[in-house]
Amino acid sequence: MKRREFIALVGGAGVWPKIALAQLSGRTRRVGVMFALPENDPQAQSRLAVFRSELRKLGWADLTIEARYVALNDAATRERYARELVALQPDLILSQTTDTTEALLKETHTIPIVFTIVGDPVGRGFVESFPRPGRNVTGFITAEPSMGGKWLEMLREVAPDIARVLVPFNSSTAEYYFDSLKVTASRLGIDASFTFVRDVSELETTVAAYAREPHGGLIVMPDAYITGHRTEMTALAARHRLPAVYAYRFFADSGGLLSYGSDLLDNFRRAAIYADRILKGEKPSQLPVQAPEKFELVINLKAAKALGLDVSPSLLARAHEVIE
Repeated sequence: MKRREFIALVGGAGVWPKIALAQLSGRTRRVGVMFALPENDPQAQSRLAVFRSELRKLGWADLTIEARYVALNDAATRERYARELVALQPDLILSQTTDTTEALLKETHTIPIVFTIVGDPVGRGFVESFPRPGRNVTGFITAEPSMGGKWLEMLREVAPDIARVLVPFNSSTAEYYFDSLKVTASRLGIDASFTFVRDVSELETTVAAYAREPHGGLIVMPDAYITGHRTEMTALAARHRLPAVYAYRFFADSGGLLSYGSDLLDNFRRAAIYADRILKGEKPSQLPVQAPEKFELVINLKAAKALGLDVSPSLLARAHEVIE
């Protein structure tokens, strides 16, 4: 190579796409992905698409992604997929929920793991602290425990006649929000009932029995199993004319009355940024666990009208989106 060509090549290296530099290394990086949703679920597809897109923007267009999808209640498959992903020895693994993260950590203490939808990583023993995780795992939480009380306050605001509230859940991760729910229920004079449901059939029976008495409402926990059955959940609330508050906007999109919670897709975008840093050599133990940055209040006026509710102007003014 002539000297002039060499200088031009080196001088232009700073503006090369990162992917070109990665290709020079001669090794395609591999990322494992473990979701607690079916592969054909639109939420699973959109979350992976956001993660991929952000990685491409960061220069990782040639990554090999190995994805596994498992229902929340299928512990045997979850454990098998965790073993499979670890056996592939990927450069890192993207984990969706508390249960997928727990399964992966049973299989590896060395492969970096980035979680995206975990409520209480310190309480579950995944990390030592938010500022310094201290292990091979870090990531993004969905909400502070005080969110439970906020959901109940919003339910009372949108449906002032509420005197009772049913809190159905399927995973123990929901307990993260129970204390604030109980404190708020006591302050507002609302009777709160917490009910574990094993499957959709039990959920239907529980809600139907609860709806026989007047002035009831629902607080639907951020729970991967119920998320996977969000259409059935919102239809059940509508059928029994129960005002309900949900943690994520896709419930409101599916016909739910009101949702308030973090923007989960943003967590997957930010997870790609952490993946980029880890692939470049940073340690998960030194990347702090982060809280959500974006929250969304979505109100479905169609659902409100069907329930005979008049949503106050002040609540509508605070909404990020109103479905009419």
